[in-house]
Amino acid sequence: MNARKALHGVRFAFGTLTVFPARITRWDRDAARAGMTLAPLAGLAVGLCAAAAGAGCWALGTGAPLAAVVAAAVPALLTRGLHLDGLADVADGLGSAKPAEDALRIMKQSDIGPFGVVTLLFCLGAQIAALARLYEHGWVRAAVATVVAAVAARTALTLAARRGVPAARPEGLGAVVAGTVPVVRAAVVAVVVTALCAAAGLVSGVRTAPRFALAVVAALAVAQVLLRRCVRRFGGVTGDVFGAVAESAATVTLVALTVG
Repeated sequence: MNARKALHGVRFAFGTLTVFPARITRWDRDAARAGMTLAPLAGLAVGLCAAAAGAGCWALGTGAPLAAVVAAAVPALLTRGLHLDGLADVADGLGSAKPAEDALRIMKQSDIGPFGVVTLLFCLGAQIAALARLYEHGWVRAAVATVVAAVAARTALTLAARRGVPAARPEGLGAVVAGTVPVVRAAVVAVVVTALCAAAGLVSGVRTAPRFALAVVAALAVAQVLLRRCVRRFGGVTGDVFGAVAESAATVTLVALTVG
């Protein structure tokens, strides 16, 4: 990937996955390929902001629960809530038990059904509970976990955009990014990110590094299970599916880091 493609990729990643000011100069599959390859960078930016906000609350003496709420809220704000919205829509689509075409129509509606509401409650509740537990072990571990979860979530997007995964609709973000990233490149990104997350875990001690690596592996595995389910159920991926994959990966990462 040359410098120009990388620049277009960064703009694409930040312009579509965050609220950070990034003017997308190219909206095509080449830019989408670079953007989804570099999606973990957008996760890093979001995670650092969330970690800083949570640590700031902790430093002010708010306690673990409120620091956890803030750390969980910042990623939602920095993504316009699109990933959470996607998770709710996918839950409604999967829970409808209707044919693919009808399920996709349900997902496209602006309202949120009971499956979506319940899924959001459990997902956010799990994130906040996990972060609160991590803050009990100190703000450093919680901050690193916040960053790692955000990066793992966007790495799951890179894997979801790999070749061989079709789009469910001919239009929308899902159609632009689906199947753009070469399989080998997506795998390399996943391996590199896992290694870097393990290295980040060294901040909390040598013994925690393997735990961070395993948490990322578990998150990516669960995200792949959800992705496969959505592809079989809807006939491919949509922007909502990408959001659901990201939120699922972030949640699993945080929960896994509390085990043991």
